[in-house]
Amino acid sequence: MNILLGVQTTGNGHIVRSLALLLELRQRGHNVRCLLSGPSTAGRWNVEQFRPFEIRTGLTFSSRAGKLDYVRTGLSNKPVQFLRDVASLAWRDLDLVISDYEPVSAWMARRRGVPSIGISHLYAFVHDVPKAGASLSHWLTNVFAPVQYPLGSHWHHFNQSILPPTVADDIHDLQLTEAEHVLVYLQFEDQAAVINLLQQFPEQRFRLYSGTAAGERGNITLCKIGRKPFIEDLASSRGVICNAGFSLVSEALQLGKKVLVKPLTGQVEQESNAVALEQLQLGRCMHRLCADSVRDFLAMDAIAPCNWPQIIGPLADWISAGNWHQPQPLLQQLWPSKSCGAKA
Repeated sequence: MNILLGVQTTGNGHIVRSLALLLELRQRGHNVRCLLSGPSTAGRWNVEQFRPFEIRTGLTFSSRAGKLDYVRTGLSNKPVQFLRDVASLAWRDLDLVISDYEPVSAWMARRRGVPSIGISHLYAFVHDVPKAGASLSHWLTNVFAPVQYPLGSHWHHFNQSILPPTVADDIHDLQLTEAEHVLVYLQFEDQAAVINLLQQFPEQRFRLYSGTAAGERGNITLCKIGRKPFIEDLASSRGVICNAGFSLVSEALQLGKKVLVKPLTGQVEQESNAVALEQLQLGRCMHRLCADSVRDFLAMDAIAPCNWPQIIGPLADWISAGNWHQPQPLLQQLWPSKSCGAKA
C-alpha cells in the first residue's frame, strides 16, 4: 500500500511511537511517506529516520511555566496557513493515511476521501474513559485531527475499543537495574523552579533532563536530551517525576517505576491522564511543584511492572490486512490478561 504517516512533533513520545510503526510497515513492503507538523524538530529524537518526509506548520499549543498559554497558542496557530498546508499536499495514489494525532494529514484524507486511521492516546478520549473537565470527543473527532477509524490507547481497556500503550521495543529490551537516582523530565515547567524544588531533598540524587548543558547542581545531574542515555537512566531509576504526557508514563509503568506527574495546567489531555493514573492506582499527581508531594512520592514503595505486550508488530499486521472497521480481533489479542491489575 501507499501510506502517508502524519506525525505530531509536540513531544518525543509521538516520534518514538510513530517511528516504530513506520519501520514495521516498511518491513512489510508498504511504501510509507511521512509528514511532520507541530513545533520545531530541533532536539527531537531520531527525526532523520523518518526520511523521506515533509514538514508543515500544522497546529500546536504553547505553554509557559507549567501552564497552557491560551494567548500564545492563539497567536502561534495560523488557520490560513493550515488550510494552505492541507491543500499543498500533492501526493497521489494514496491507499491510506495514518495520523498520530497530526491534523494536516487527517484533514487532507477527509478532503480527498482517502481512508484514515488515527493511532494515538488522544483517540482514546472518544470513548468512555476518565476525563478532566469537558469531553474531548467532539474536538478530537470533528475538529483537530478527524479520522475515519480512531484507534486510541490507554493504560486500561475500560471495556472500550482501546489499545494498550504502544511501548517501543527499546523499552521492552532494557535490562532493569536500580540505582539511587530519580529521573526527572518536566519539560513544560520553569527549569529554575524545578531545580529549586529538587534541591530541597539533598539526600536524594536526581537526573534532570531539561535540554540545558550537562553539569552538576549539588544533588542534581543535568543531562542532555538523548534517547539512549534517557532510557538507560529510566531503567536504572527508582522512580520518575514528569509531566502527565502519555508515553513516558507508559514506559515507566511498563518497567515498574513509580511515577509522580505534574500535568500541564489547562491542557485537558494531561489533566485527564492524571485523573486516570490516580483512579487506576498506578501513580500520584501534583498540580503544582510541591515539596510535600515529592516527599510523599520518595517514600512510596516500588510498583509491579505492567507488562503490556509489544503491540507495534500486531498493529502493523492489522493495518496490512485492511479490515480497519474491525479492530476487535486485534484488541482481543492484545488484552489477554487485563494487564497491570489496574482498577477500572
